[in-house]
Amino acid sequence: MKRWFKYVKPYLSSFILGPVGMIVEVIGEMFMPLLLAELINNANEGTLTVGKSLGIAGALIVIVLLMMTGGVAGAYFGAKASVNFAADLRRDLYSKIQQYSFANIDKFSASSLVTRMTNDVTQIQNFVNMLLRMALRSPGMLIGGIIMAVMLKPSLSVVLAVTMPLMLTVIFVLIRIGFPRFERLQKKVDKLNSTVRENVTNVRVVKSFVREDYEIEKFEADNADLKNSGMNAVKLMIFMGPVMNIFMYITVIAVIWMGHKIVLDGGMPVGDLSAFITYTTQILSSLMMVTFLFMTSSRAMASAKRICEVLDEKIDINDINSSAEHKITAGDIEFKNVSFRYYKNSEEAVLENINLKIRAGSTVGIIGSTGCGKTTLVSMIPRLYDVDSGEVMIDGVNVKDYSLLNLRDGIGMVLQKNLLFSGTIAENLRWGDLDANDEEMIRAAEHSAAHKFVSTFTDGYDTELEKGGMNLSGGQKQRLCIARALLKKPQILILDDSTSAVDTATEAQIRAAFATDLQNCTKIIIAQRISSVKDADEIIVMNDGRITGIGTHEELLESNAEYSEIYYSQMDKKEA
Repeated sequence: MKRWFKYVKPYLSSFILGPVGMIVEVIGEMFMPLLLAELINNANEGTLTVGKSLGIAGALIVIVLLMMTGGVAGAYFGAKASVNFAADLRRDLYSKIQQYSFANIDKFSASSLVTRMTNDVTQIQNFVNMLLRMALRSPGMLIGGIIMAVMLKPSLSVVLAVTMPLMLTVIFVLIRIGFPRFERLQKKVDKLNSTVRENVTNVRVVKSFVREDYEIEKFEADNADLKNSGMNAVKLMIFMGPVMNIFMYITVIAVIWMGHKIVLDGGMPVGDLSAFITYTTQILSSLMMVTFLFMTSSRAMASAKRICEVLDEKIDINDINSSAEHKITAGDIEFKNVSFRYYKNSEEAVLENINLKIRAGSTVGIIGSTGCGKTTLVSMIPRLYDVDSGEVMIDGVNVKDYSLLNLRDGIGMVLQKNLLFSGTIAENLRWGDLDANDEEMIRAAEHSAAHKFVSTFTDGYDTELEKGGMNLSGGQKQRLCIARALLKKPQILILDDSTSAVDTATEAQIRAAFATDLQNCTKIIIAQRISSVKDADEIIVMNDGRITGIGTHEELLESNAEYSEIYYSQMDKKEA
């Protein structure tokens, strides 16, 4: 409860005023049957006068107005409180996810995190809104109705003493059945979101392989699965309504059957019987509302559990014990006996016993077969992942001793997947430096060979990009991503196969710019093409998570069989 009160406290007045408004409405509902009973009794006894009629009518109008005021106020403050509650919860979820390391994100799928921030938060919002409107209203009607019914005719209240326990038993059983169904339902929502996200993101691949029919079938299967899970959950709600109505009708019939004898025997006025029937329907209706509240709570509890999993996830990479004094100044890098596994219970390591030194200002190439650990190796430098054993040092300081801000601020990294955001080209480039002027931005674009093609656009650097840069070619996206990293002016620049989509002439232009304008920057280039790393100061050859060779192009060509094999296979392809 302490966790959730955090989101209640800022809006405590709304959380109080909402239920108070509902209570005002309930009080009105308690008095209306009495006034109507008085009206019926006077009419039945022939003592109803114009004055009495106007008095009762006036009282009814006042009560109705009070009920309307209370109902509107309760609905308004309930909505205000629940919307703000959800907004703050969603903000904290987003902030927490932003702190996640790659390992934390790997634990949850992207679609699941999206579902938890949207659908699950909405379920809790709906529950909070219903809770504020029903939590006091329903018990108020229940307790008030019972008190008024007993005051009218205690002997007739025996009917309620029989039917209410039966209804409560049914409610308890339905809730026990409903909770696991709603939990499964949210997981099905995750799965469908994952399918849709994957399809929309990779729509070009789907179309190029003419796999639309397959994707439609896949979606229909997941959609049907969600529909069936939804129906299983909704069946309880569908079943509950008629069952509760049966209880209500049986109770009302029993009250009329027993009550009419009391009326005929003169033990109760007919108006009081009418009021008793009204209170009976209010009592049973309040039980139905409590049931719906508990059913909503079942789904909200399932969503709350999933949200708590995100909020309680232990962030495995933080800078709690780091020092803000450390900053990257030169760019010396050293790996000392580094080993790493993505799955900690896995027998095979992705990186095993890596020992490596990279001099500040040097250009180092990394080459090797797909899956040999190249990307994982460089991910250890900005602490996208933490080593399982060993140390990664920058300028003689363990990367864990840097604050994440200072560490990553000194490193520019262009990932394998070139990601751009919706907005202008200039806005995307200034991710590297928010304060960069146009001259600095253009210079970075020139170094990455991006300025030429940007200049051909009608709006130049103000050209709007679609989500993910879908209106650019692969090579254009790569060059803009490189420019974004260069604008950061990092001490260490990591290019993870980030020139694979550009032609060799453009790549040579980029390398020439690096050699002349980034002399003091440590450059690490991961590549599949020998030509991309041929002129590097040192080339690192990797295989199965190990370093199998270090040297210049000429040295490795003579001494390293793996490097020679890659080189000659690429030469053969060129000649062919």
